[in-house]
Formats: sequence, C-alpha cells, structure tokens
Amino acid sequence: MAGPEGGDVGTATERRVLVVEDERTIAEAVAARLRAEGFAVEVAGDGPGAVAAARRTRPDVVVLDVMLPGFDGLEVCRRIQAERPVPILMLTARDDETDLLVGLAVGADDYLTKPFSMRELTARVHALLRRAAKTTTDAAPAIRLGDLEINQAERRVLRGGVEVHLTPTEFDLLVHLAGRPRTVLARERLLADVWGWADASGTRTVDSHVKGLRRKLGPDLIRTVHGVGYALEVGR
Repeated sequence: MAGPEGGDVGTATERRVLVVEDERTIAEAVAARLRAEGFAVEVAGDGPGAVAAARRTRPDVVVLDVMLPGFDGLEVCRRIQAERPVPILMLTARDDETDLLVGLAVGADDYLTKPFSMRELTARVHALLRRAAKTTTDAAPAIRLGDLEINQAERRVLRGGVEVHLTPTEFDLLVHLAGRPRTVLARERLLADVWGWADASGTRTVDSHVKGLRRKLGPDLIRTVHGVGYALEVGR
C-alpha cells in the first residue's frame, strides 16, 4: 500500500494505534480514519486512561493530544516512554515553540498543530512506523567524531565521555548528520531521509529537533546555514 506522501508503507494489519484525545469529535474522526487505513485503534480521553491503555494494549504508535484532563499529554508521554519506548505523535492546539520543545524533550517523536488534515496525520503515522522498523535492523558501526561518540548498536550517545539521553528521533537525526560531517544538509533532505516525508511541509519539525540536540549536546555541535539547512561541526 502506498502512503499519501509516496512510497510503500506495507500493510497496517495488526498495527495498533492509541489515540489520546479528550475532544470526542476529533477522537472519533481520527480513529475512523486510522481504522480505514487498517489499524486497530484504541481511544483514551484523559491522562490516567491513556497510560493505562498504553500499558494494556502495547500500541505501535501513540497519537497524543497535549491538553488533557487528569494530567496533560506531556506527563502521559513521559510515563509511557519510561515504561516502554514507543513512537509518539503529539497534537497541540498551541503553536508555541516552548510546548513543542518540551514535548520533544520528554520523548515525543513528532507533532502536528491543530487544525490538521487527516491525510497529513496518517502520513505521519506511517512514517513513524517505517522509522521504528528501521531501528530493528542490523545497526551500523559506531561513529566517533572529535569528542562525540555514537554507538548505533546500543543507540547511545556520549559527548566528552558523558552519556546524553536522546529521543529516538533526535538520535536518528544526529546519526544522519554525523554520517556526513561538515556537509550542509537541506531541511527538505533531512525530512525525506530521517522522517520519510516527500514534501517540505514540516521544516519546523527539523528546526525543533535541532534545537533539542543543541540543548543536550551543546550549541556548537550543529551549524545553521540560513535558508538552506544544517551541518554537524565537530572538531578534529
């Protein structure tokens, strides 16, 4: 089956998606669209229910609203990821950089700002599944650049001998940049290679993840080339 953004995504049969959304109309619409794509869908409407549902159903992907009763989506994300790593797509009604960075910091892999199209949402879910599948394949050798060490087999990163915790998406982005050190990679190329998107509608996603990497690994690690993209700058 071909995804909306192009490329074969394979069958979604047996894939489980947990939709966490307290607005019933939105939750039902998202669930209906994902079921039409072949997913098994569970719906939760508050924070505690979401954590319990994730524990019970062990979803392959979580679509998670930020604003929830009980406790918010950021806390849901933190608790789910602490128990079992799972790709998480966050939904937010606020186009606020701080909220987005906090979401990425606690383990979200991607985000959509409301209002969003169902086509875009399903494309993001398929892309998250493709990337999760890639991480289960044989890992490449370790990468060492200056004081940066990336162990791909164990998905661990150290800088200056100190281990740094990265989200799955941050790790994948860092590996991609480290594979071409000092080479400027366009945002559009990063979206295609790391996120699996064929269009340039999510360049802010790249920017937010780069900010997360800089915050965790230091501001000197990634150079911005305005209007183009980013390059990994590691001393020899």
